[in-house]
Amino acid sequence: MAIITNKRSVMTLYSGATDILSHRARIVLAEKGVSYEVINIEAHGKPEDLLELNPYGTVPTLVDRELALYETNIISEYLDERFPHPPLMPVYPVARAKARLIIYRFDREWMPLIRKIETSKNNDVVRAASKELASYISQLVPLFNAGPYFMGDEFTLVDCCIAPVLWRLPAWGITFSAAETKVINKYAERVFERDSFQASLTEAEQELRKLVNSEIA
Repeated sequence: MAIITNKRSVMTLYSGATDILSHRARIVLAEKGVSYEVINIEAHGKPEDLLELNPYGTVPTLVDRELALYETNIISEYLDERFPHPPLMPVYPVARAKARLIIYRFDREWMPLIRKIETSKNNDVVRAASKELASYISQLVPLFNAGPYFMGDEFTLVDCCIAPVLWRLPAWGITFSAAETKVINKYAERVFERDSFQASLTEAEQELRKLVNSEIA
């Protein structure tokens, strides 16, 4: 539910520096070329104004003047409608429904595994979650190979969901077969090279890849 806030002249995003859902929102904002301020939120010690805007105290939380939004998919679709160019959802209703279903399945199936990988102190739990996530991603290889982007020729909100996951795979130690790696990397690099993706990265997210690359070297 939207909350009436103190009026802000510039759109504001409450964001976690390595939070994967915040990263998704930042990609959408960058795709739209929106000017906005970022308030970085630490896992502990959340500011009172965030709790006033969002009763759950979660990130990302987007504030656009008198409107506060705090669910990632609501934020993404709001931005897509508020700033219609370039569009990040398919034009036709059937394709839009398919995109929403893919995102729903991503959030329902992938996100619990990602949370375990990022937060669990139990190595067995992390290994099991990593293996299951790798299996889900492997199932997508034919789709990664079918076109430039996940839904075809155009970059969409589905790609905004998948890209932050692929960026973090090396840091999580998730690997694939040589054939799968070739396809996944080809798709990933195409997305990573977009100006919007580069603009979406925080310093902490850039460091995730730098640390892995230095260890390999």
